[in-house]
Amino acid sequence: MQHMSKFWVILTHTYMSRLKTKSFIISTIITLLFILGLANIQSIMEFFSDESADKIAVIDESELLWEPLMMNAEAVGEDLQLIEFTGDEESGKAAVEKEDYKALVVLTLNDNQLPEATYYANNISDMGNQMFIEQQLQQLKVAMATQQSGIDQETLADINEPVVFQTIALDETAKSMEELNEARGIVYVMLFVLYFTVMAYGQMIMTDVANEKSSRVMEILVSSAPAVTHMFAKILGIALLGLTQVGTFILVGYLLISSKQGELVGGIFEYLGFQDISPSVYIYAIVFFLLGYLLYATLAAMLGSLVRRVEDAGQMMMPLIFLVMIAFFIAMYGLNVPDSTLINVTSYIPFFSPMIMFMRVGMLDVPAWEIVLSIGILVATIILIAVIGARVYKGGVLMYGRSSSWKDFKRAMTLSKKES
Repeated sequence: MQHMSKFWVILTHTYMSRLKTKSFIISTIITLLFILGLANIQSIMEFFSDESADKIAVIDESELLWEPLMMNAEAVGEDLQLIEFTGDEESGKAAVEKEDYKALVVLTLNDNQLPEATYYANNISDMGNQMFIEQQLQQLKVAMATQQSGIDQETLADINEPVVFQTIALDETAKSMEELNEARGIVYVMLFVLYFTVMAYGQMIMTDVANEKSSRVMEILVSSAPAVTHMFAKILGIALLGLTQVGTFILVGYLLISSKQGELVGGIFEYLGFQDISPSVYIYAIVFFLLGYLLYATLAAMLGSLVRRVEDAGQMMMPLIFLVMIAFFIAMYGLNVPDSTLINVTSYIPFFSPMIMFMRVGMLDVPAWEIVLSIGILVATIILIAVIGARVYKGGVLMYGRSSSWKDFKRAMTLSKKES
């Protein structure tokens, strides 16, 4: 009972002290501003976009190309205005230099009586207008070349018609291409959230332990409460901090999306597939997120106890960073080939499974026993690391002086046995 009381004191202290830090407040505000900007992306783009259409002068020396080019441009409805220029080429260039027009296009016919064009602009870095006019002229060239060769226009239309290519999964439980694309969005978001959470909060746990050791506060804490109690109180205190921050982001994001539902339909949120995702995918996202955090947070606390100085925390954090990066890159690869052997095997490796098994669950219909097995291995690994970590933490937090990195692991275990 006394240990539980101390556990809650340490947990509360860890949570509140981090909650009030400038870094936490500033990072939360910056992320909320980013979410606000994302929810209003359409309005922001409209505000900064130039509402007036670009005026492009066209000189048709062929006397054949102006009308069909104009008709093509109007049919596409591009945000630019083609204007037939009645002067000569030099006066057209001068008008562009004075910025009366965005550009000047001179149309001619080559020896084979097919379209050619020269594009003049003060700055040719704006590729949009150039590519649009080039595409329209390419269509005209194809039409004129086929007409010269005697090919019927209807025949040409049939040739250019996209081939019918249907994808049908024979396995009735397999997801359709549309369902796969919908699942890809939530998987992307989950992978990034887990990646950055482990990076940020794992580093936070390690730095906290190192700070307490460097200020000798650790000796007082460990003498007043068992090291294991202290370790798990710190892990769960920072987990609560993370949930507070992520929960705030989700709540604000949800409220903003709900208030702008009409504007965002058909936009990025529909593309990411958030509208039709099965509730089970969100449940698995929470389960694998929490298990992934506990796994890496326990490792971070254990390694943090071996750190002698705050400056050494970054070095000790590198193995965790590499593990998370490897899992992240394998999962990103798996988004295109979710049923590959590499993905199947790595989805059972506990350091990778929070990302990779979740990616499989989101993208495929994975048998229940495979999910249970992966979660079981992950939970067993967390317990094993917690047992080992508690022993290392117990001895490691009392180790001072110059750090010798991984050699300290054995020494910490020896110290913990002596303390017992």
